[in-house]
Amino acid sequence: MNLNQLRFVREAVRQNFNLSAAALALFTSQPGVSKAIIELEEELGVEIFVRHGKRLKSLTEPGRVALPIIERLLNEAENLRKVGEEFAARTTGNLTIATTHTQARYTLPRVIHEFRAQFPGVRLSLLQGSPPHLAEMVLRGEADIAVATESIADVPGLVSVPCFEWEHAVIVPPGHPLLEALSESSATPVELSLDHLARYPIVTYENAFAGRRRIDEAFRKRAIVPDIVLEAIDADVIKTYVEGGLGVGIVAAIALDPERDKGLRSIPAGHLFGPNTTRLAVRRGSYLRGYVYAFIELLVPGIDRAMTERLLFADPADFSTYQL
Repeated sequence: MNLNQLRFVREAVRQNFNLSAAALALFTSQPGVSKAIIELEEELGVEIFVRHGKRLKSLTEPGRVALPIIERLLNEAENLRKVGEEFAARTTGNLTIATTHTQARYTLPRVIHEFRAQFPGVRLSLLQGSPPHLAEMVLRGEADIAVATESIADVPGLVSVPCFEWEHAVIVPPGHPLLEALSESSATPVELSLDHLARYPIVTYENAFAGRRRIDEAFRKRAIVPDIVLEAIDADVIKTYVEGGLGVGIVAAIALDPERDKGLRSIPAGHLFGPNTTRLAVRRGSYLRGYVYAFIELLVPGIDRAMTERLLFADPADFSTYQL
């Protein structure tokens, strides 16, 4: 039994039992993958996969039992490799962060600048995607850390902690009728409502990004169907189309910069859609390099390495109460 055999089994499952795709992902040949899996099955004395001819169809019952064990063994092998790297070079290496555009553009620059000042020998990579995709990258070991909103909180196999809370804001060009509607007919400003927003086309985030679920829930509870004319993953794209007159924008308030966004007016909308929490997630039980702990400390208020290590190896119930 060797680690390559275990990697082949895991990748075959990840690639929906397609051996050609598994071989391509692991930079090897399909016959080599097939042979290694058969040799492992012979050594174990059971079949891991259900087959139809030469094609894999699904996991057998022994295969379903074996797969989590294989995952743990490969994770521990990766941890062992990182131990060697940690002691061979404590201040050099790579840190890969999987995150959304909003976090990469508006949350992480300050942290990354501080981190680079402390660890100039560490090369940083930012991988962007939807929160489910970010979680998958961390679980697969393609990224060390994921930074996104609440949707990564409940992913099996990940440990996540809250970084900070933020709210949405509504954006419009200067002189927009909505601004007049909120200030008309009384000496005190009128509070923004969902009814106000329902009068205009809306430009906001795509379903998986930046608290869009809370926006949809708020309208659904009021039985209002908003006229969403454009969805995007990028707050800067939303702002561009709002400035162009396409509609009223709903964005994360952290994405607004008074200096850069002089062509827009912002209206607080936290009372409509509630607070959102940006979270940091790592793979449970993973060995982290010292500089990864340092990055976590820069991003998460009040946490230190000892706390992070306890969370990484604790029962999930033990870290569910961690609060900002």
